Amino acid sequence: MNLKVLLPYQIFVEKRDVSRIVAETRNGSFGMLPHRRDCVTALAPGILTYESDADGEVFVAVDEGILVKAGADVLVSVRRAIHGTDLTQLRALVEQEFSTLDEQEKSVRTVMAKLESGFLHRFARFQHE
Repeated sequence: MNLKVLLPYQIFVEKRDVSRIVAETRNGSFGMLPHRRDCVTALAPGILTYESDADGEVFVAVDEGILVKAGADVLVSVRRAIHGTDLTQLRALVEQEFSTLDEQEKSVRTVMAKLESGFLHRFARFQHE
């Protein structure tokens, strides 16, 4: 299989000759071998595992996204991803990276809420004048 993991701003992983993929959905994890039927599924945040002769078993921590298998091509589109070969190290990286991003997102949401609130107050005053 040909695996491609896509982020909003780049291709994160592009591997050929992948022999096995395991992904997590809201209903649990499922495995994929090369001759599996085509499918589309929503991914839950978790660990995507793939295996190839060249790299062995590789783990990719992914955020929510979607997986599409069409023929030999498997496309995974997610917002965030981190890869590694050691699950303990990967867990630490995920906690560090995702918690930093969550704090940034909270900050942005707070600023946006203030902007929207200010806009609505001005708009309401404009309508009353």
